[in-house]
Amino acid sequence: MSRSTRLAGILASLSSAALAPAAVASMIACAQAQPLQLPGAQPFNPPGTQQAAPAQPGMPGQPRPPSMPAIKVAGEEAILGKVLHRNGNHGEATFSKTTSGYGMKLNLDGFQSANLVEPCSVSFGDEPVPVTALGRQSGVPRYRLEAPICPVVFEVLDGAFLVVEPNQPCIVEAAQCRIDPRGLWGPDARSVASQAKQIESARGAAERAVREGYKALTARSDAVEQRSIAREQAGFSAERETICRDFQREGQLGFCAARITEARAAHLRARLGLNTEPKPAAKPKPRAAAPKPLSLTPTQ
Repeated sequence: MSRSTRLAGILASLSSAALAPAAVASMIACAQAQPLQLPGAQPFNPPGTQQAAPAQPGMPGQPRPPSMPAIKVAGEEAILGKVLHRNGNHGEATFSKTTSGYGMKLNLDGFQSANLVEPCSVSFGDEPVPVTALGRQSGVPRYRLEAPICPVVFEVLDGAFLVVEPNQPCIVEAAQCRIDPRGLWGPDARSVASQAKQIESARGAAERAVREGYKALTARSDAVEQRSIAREQAGFSAERETICRDFQREGQLGFCAARITEARAAHLRARLGLNTEPKPAAKPKPRAAAPKPLSLTPTQ
């Protein structure tokens, strides 16, 4: 073995022997600097340091609680005194105030029960028939028309009302007439033709509210409920089409679809526990009294 080889071996042995105690000392210092952390224990904060506060909902980077945008929810004043028609062009209904609350005058056209091609009509009386309030379980005002010949349950919408009961046409024996009050009752299309842009805008806002409402319901539901919500969401368009397909000039104006979509949005808000009460109308500010004109009559 050469002299240079033996010298390299000796230097390597000395380096290893010298560095080993330093490495051990470094490991001990590191272990002493980091305290033992037991499972479930709170992290150690050295004096003079602050622990980060837990993230709060709504903070940047944190998911916000599910919600949905506010929508316009109509009250009784939206149909008060207006003449409305089934599908916009059949029958006649007028919702009005009475001494004891609200009532409705209702006339329906139909067909003879023994011959369904012969037209007939039924009047519910010359005076408004009393209605009973049933609350807002669907997010909009609901009423029952107290008429034994054909009890009608309807929901108040914006400039319209939706009949949700009965589930089938009524047979008025005294007139031998078959009448069908179901569907949306709204204004004649000629009276809302100038509001086409407003109707389109209202439907767009209601569509967005419905989508967000279903998202919020899905986020807080389990897997079984999520499947049920998905089926309900998929079936809504078909349900709306069934209700609105015979409404007057629906393809041009979309009045029925806008109102049915708003009703669904209100229903979803109610299921989410969100407020659906209409805002009270703002009271007009009293006008300031006009200043009195200066008198130019000279004083004595």
